[in-house]
Amino acid sequence: MTQFIWGFLLLVFLALPPVANLLESIMIVHMHMQMPLLVIAGFLMARLVQLKFPRFFENWNGNGVPGILLFVIIMGYWTLPRAMDEALTVPAIEIFKYISLPFLAGIPLRDSWGKLNNLWKNSVIGFFTVLFFAMGWLYIASPEQLCTNYLIVEQITLGWGFVTMALCMVIYLAYTYFVDPADYE
Repeated sequence: MTQFIWGFLLLVFLALPPVANLLESIMIVHMHMQMPLLVIAGFLMARLVQLKFPRFFENWNGNGVPGILLFVIIMGYWTLPRAMDEALTVPAIEIFKYISLPFLAGIPLRDSWGKLNNLWKNSVIGFFTVLFFAMGWLYIASPEQLCTNYLIVEQITLGWGFVTMALCMVIYLAYTYFVDPADYE
């Protein structure tokens, strides 16, 4: 119950207009801080939701694959420049951001991750590694402004943020390949 309260309070805090405006005013903060925090809010709220609706999760997400696919689709959508741009200009899309990231990404992620085997987990991380390298290259190499609400220098900064995240995931995948984490448990 405590995690649910913290997750809910985080969601409410992130939705406060001054906080939302501040986080959305800088492109890399919008993408790499606000959006992951919304997912974390859902992740924290997930435990109580799982306890209240166990049959739903057993029937719908028994092996974790449907939930992780929903997570991947939602996160993939929010990496698109147009989605991020419209979240600033179209109120319905901004509301969708505050619903989809916690409830369609955060909750399924928590329910699914423990049910997946290492191959699935590494495949998801590998997918995001490739996606982040691609998005980083797109944001860095594009000579045109991809988001009308942000400057090109912010776009390039976000691109390097994506590349940095992808490199961190490569390091993690290499570590799990060469070192058996079970040796340290």
